[in-house]
Amino acid sequence: MGKPQAPLLYGRDPLVGSLIPSLTGLAYDERARRKREFGDDVPVVLLTGQHGLGRSAVLDGLARKYHKRLPLAHVRAVPPGTSAAGPVVPALPGSVPAAPAADFVQVLERIVCALAPELGLFPVLLPGLFAVSGWFLGDVDVRDAVCARHARLLTACGLMAGGERDVARQWSERVEASIAEAAGAAAAGAAPEDDDGSQPVTAAILRELQSLRGLTPARNWYGQRHTTPDGATTKPDALLELGRRFHRGGDYQHAVENILMAAFLEEVAAAYGLLRHLNREPWPLILLDEAHTPAGHRFLNLLLEHRATAPRPHRDRIAVVATRLGDVPQEEAPQAVRRELADLLPAAGGTRRKNAAAIWQRTGHDPSAGLLVVPLTPLGRDDVLSMLDRASSRLLHPHLASALHSLTGGHPAASTVLCEAVVHAARQNRMVAPRDLLDLPTAQGRPVTQVLLEDLLPDRRQRDRLVVLCLARDNAAAEALAENLRLDGPEQLPANAAAQYLVERHWQQLIFTDAPLVESRLLQALLVHEARRTSPPPDDPYSWHQIHRYLHLHHVQRADTEEADALRHSLATGNAAQVVEMLADEFGAEEAEQSVEHWLLCLRHCATAPTPPAGGAGSAPNSEYSEGNWVDHRVEIALGEHAARYTHLDEAGRCINRLLHALWYLSEPYADAAIDPDAETLCQAVGDELGFLSRRHRTWYAALGRAARDWPVAARKRQVLPVPASEGS
Repeated sequence: MGKPQAPLLYGRDPLVGSLIPSLTGLAYDERARRKREFGDDVPVVLLTGQHGLGRSAVLDGLARKYHKRLPLAHVRAVPPGTSAAGPVVPALPGSVPAAPAADFVQVLERIVCALAPELGLFPVLLPGLFAVSGWFLGDVDVRDAVCARHARLLTACGLMAGGERDVARQWSERVEASIAEAAGAAAAGAAPEDDDGSQPVTAAILRELQSLRGLTPARNWYGQRHTTPDGATTKPDALLELGRRFHRGGDYQHAVENILMAAFLEEVAAAYGLLRHLNREPWPLILLDEAHTPAGHRFLNLLLEHRATAPRPHRDRIAVVATRLGDVPQEEAPQAVRRELADLLPAAGGTRRKNAAAIWQRTGHDPSAGLLVVPLTPLGRDDVLSMLDRASSRLLHPHLASALHSLTGGHPAASTVLCEAVVHAARQNRMVAPRDLLDLPTAQGRPVTQVLLEDLLPDRRQRDRLVVLCLARDNAAAEALAENLRLDGPEQLPANAAAQYLVERHWQQLIFTDAPLVESRLLQALLVHEARRTSPPPDDPYSWHQIHRYLHLHHVQRADTEEADALRHSLATGNAAQVVEMLADEFGAEEAEQSVEHWLLCLRHCATAPTPPAGGAGSAPNSEYSEGNWVDHRVEIALGEHAARYTHLDEAGRCINRLLHALWYLSEPYADAAIDPDAETLCQAVGDELGFLSRRHRTWYAALGRAARDWPVAARKRQVLPVPASEGS
């Protein structure tokens, strides 16, 4: 079975092509050596960013490229089959996470399993791991899980042979038999005062391990780090004492974990003796994914604490690359070095050695000084274009890469899925234009928005809530909508729970009542499109039209100042006639109650309404309001091609109708004047229509005239349309 090919890592070359080779001494994309740019003090590289920015993809690429070239451990800091979602704990020394720190032991076990075949046995660390990973008598579920972990260690270290299940079963039977054999002696004598039920199991595990390998070196090593209490008549078994202290928890457990980390680092250093040094054999590379979880926190915490010790007890050139969801606050890592991806490239005309020192060097005694934080940034337009190169260019819009980059903001996960869908469509001989992007299916036939949202928002309950609640303007409107729809769940306020989920997933920061429920433009676009795609028939309470009708009434009743929001929800159902009527009435009033600023703000805001679900091909071109029968004729209406349908409006009303449809189309992410001829035409039309209106209003003419000059320019630049004040305001 051949080695899997490494996926392309777009926009990550400064990291994988420069920094990592300088740590490992091996080139990334070719089997060649590179000069190591760091001595015995190497940084822990921590890649940060929100979900989907490619943190795990970088580790996957490194794992594939360095496979069988150096001792490699690629570990996810959560048990296999579980999710890493949840609150982020500090990645550095500070507060202690609330989750069981025993997970740290499992991370260390998986690292040992990966490194043992190349580095050999861990005569000190392995017995220590067995001593702290027992179970309580009678706890069958934990026993089976621990024996499965022990089986992986035993087979990786060559102490037992066979399949993992068979070894786990044999090991469990041996330990249980040893416990039963010792039960008589334990029953005859009094149990130790502090025996919590784990000591007989730990003793049995160590007896069985003793039968496979000698434990004397481990007992001596741990014994040197344990002080015998004054007055003790016998020296306790160091390994049994290690397990006992670990199971006591708290400070005792922390001390044991510290000892286990010391054993790990010392044994790896011992493996790199004179022969390996002369052969310039590369040191291990540890790839730790999800380091924001409690287990990842503990591992990095202890490693950085040991590396901050002065003087260093042993050489330690282990390269560690970890990932963290979200950023690292300054207060959590006060002395960490932070570098952008571009900073990792060699200085032009300079030596690599000077460049390495400029990238990172320890500047303090705090453990965080050993950390090099690199935030992963979005991809560039050229990266997206490279992704699309596999498709026939004749089937793709010439500016599709720009449109896709504008839609995703360079988000790697979204860009990758959409580019794959584009390539699949092109291979089916289908033309792809910017407006088609969110309607494409994947190669498996699933909608791209569904696939992306399942990846970016793994919690199905919160995802389903957000698909509905994203249509609301802000958190308060979303909560009212949730109450109206009777969204169920254990939380008292479903909208707040959904917003908090976005905070935990690092899509946004704090939650404010008047702030948008979803702040990410990409996530909002995906959720709205999914709401449109999955909308039930118009008479269903959960349908697009019923939701927007409710939100329209909500804003009408909440405050007079929310007229723009009410109009926006009317337009979202396709009811442009109602919006035009209200704007025209206010424009033509003899004594306008509102200022020109209010009128322009209403026009600008309501024109950002999402389009309703499309109806049949034979539907009327938006001339008469008909739920479920909307067809996108905004460009044609804006250019006056359906003027005969609006003869009931006066001259100003017809102008406002054309202006509204032009602005509505220009609010789309794909309506970029630089790549869309229709958008360029409509930008000019916006200026013409506003200029026409300015000449027909005796008090608003100045402000409307300025808007006629400024709005086309802003629309072309994809900027917020400026609202000028009237002279009288």
